[in-house]
Amino acid sequence: MGIRERQRILENIARLRRVEKEFPNGDIAMVREDLESQLGGAVSRNLSANLLGVSHTALNNWIAAGDVPVVISERGRKELPIPVLLELQDKVADERRSGRRKLHTLEPAMTEARHRAEKMRPRATIARSLRRSDPHRLPELRSLAYHRALAPRLRRPRIDEAQRKLQRWKEEGKIDPLHAQAWEEVLAMSMQKIRKVITADDERGRDLRQNSPLAGMLSEAERRKILEEV
Repeated sequence: MGIRERQRILENIARLRRVEKEFPNGDIAMVREDLESQLGGAVSRNLSANLLGVSHTALNNWIAAGDVPVVISERGRKELPIPVLLELQDKVADERRSGRRKLHTLEPAMTEARHRAEKMRPRATIARSLRRSDPHRLPELRSLAYHRALAPRLRRPRIDEAQRKLQRWKEEGKIDPLHAQAWEEVLAMSMQKIRKVITADDERGRDLRQNSPLAGMLSEAERRKILEEV
């Protein structure tokens, strides 16, 4: 697929995202996510900068500072995950509509994420689990801290997104059917119960978090804060 074709698909994804935000619709979301999968789930930094309307240098600086997550492509190049890119585009659009800034439109979004990360106390949220833990539990404790940081912010659109991701994993054979069924049952619960289940330090919670469709919903700054403290 050529660069122009990838750019056209990316722009269509962004258009669908705008319509989806104004008129929430599961069918629109499925079409958007199908297009994302056609691009491999991530795009180059050049395409990302063009979509955001920022300079390549500015975007590379944010990446170098660790504020924007990247994945490594099959060719060994740093690319931006499309869901991250779409969220950044939303924030850039909001900032431009506000009229507060005309330059450095990514700065407010990055600053907000840093402030949220600074307020986090991930180690404190799992203090009781740490006291009875062993070194082999480190990945699980980080996942526990992640879900406890995310839980208070969960809203229905995030749950809908997780359900669609789970359905896609099932279709692509990326999750065990038993794990998929367990998550389907949890995501069908009330918000209060979902928060309770995903943050429980028990066998059920640990099993669920090993294959979580809620992964990737915190900012890069928040993710790094968890890795630093836990």
